[in-house]
Amino acid sequence: MAAASNNRFLIWGGEGWVAGHLKSLLEKAGKEVYTTTIRMENRESVIAELERVKPTHVLNCAGSTGRPNVDWCEDNKEATMRSNVIGTLNLTDACFLKGIHITVFATGCIYQYDEAHPWGGPGFKETDPANFDGSFYSETKAHVESVMKHYSNVLILRLRMPVSDDLHSRNFVTKISKYERVVDIPNSNTILTDLLPASILLAEHKETGVYNFTNPGAISHNEVLSLFKEIVRPSFTWKNFSLEEQAKVIKAGRSNCELDTTKLTTKLKEYGYEVPEVHVAYRGCFERMKAAGVQ
Repeated sequence: MAAASNNRFLIWGGEGWVAGHLKSLLEKAGKEVYTTTIRMENRESVIAELERVKPTHVLNCAGSTGRPNVDWCEDNKEATMRSNVIGTLNLTDACFLKGIHITVFATGCIYQYDEAHPWGGPGFKETDPANFDGSFYSETKAHVESVMKHYSNVLILRLRMPVSDDLHSRNFVTKISKYERVVDIPNSNTILTDLLPASILLAEHKETGVYNFTNPGAISHNEVLSLFKEIVRPSFTWKNFSLEEQAKVIKAGRSNCELDTTKLTTKLKEYGYEVPEVHVAYRGCFERMKAAGVQ
């Protein structure tokens, strides 16, 4: 199915980090793109915005992740629900009623390693039920996905620990490089340079359903920071601590898991697009940082 050339994109959460990257990508490709910061839970405002812009595609990057981290959601449950549950469903529903395709940038932080999916074992598939409710943020995300996936106009992309080619404050690498101590656990990660172009490709072809949206494989925090030290910042040092020690200094639990990317990589091959394995992807990301003078 060929992608239409007269697509009009509307990015929800227009001032956000991922939204900014998507806007740049779409503009560079010469696409028609608009952004909005209308609150997703305000139904009349949402409908008015859709009628004003008349998009063929909505890219939803909005929602509460908490500042500076997901611990915020533990103390602001109503606000988190309003955005992550009521708002997300409202926007998806409004798009459905108007025949608009919507891509929702969701999260894969709804799983936790278990007996069937241990470290180094098989990753979680899109069909596996969420098994992590250690944070209110993850709980809301798992609940809304289980309902939202039944809409016929929605593409749900599960990002995890997203990484950009700069040291933006939202970049996963920036976060762990500033922690006093880090746990050393393998995880799936999303390198935005590799995956955001794929999100546009899938949206343009009006793909629907749930996709684990990470680079294939899993990489540990120590492996990430070792590569960062090797390529970007030779003077960098860090310390580790255990999950038990970490639990004493955070309010909400953190998801640790590997996602199976077979469905994603198989679909993207149909369009001639390949996503590099996570270790290769990180090396490429840090090489681009170094070339840009990031330290």
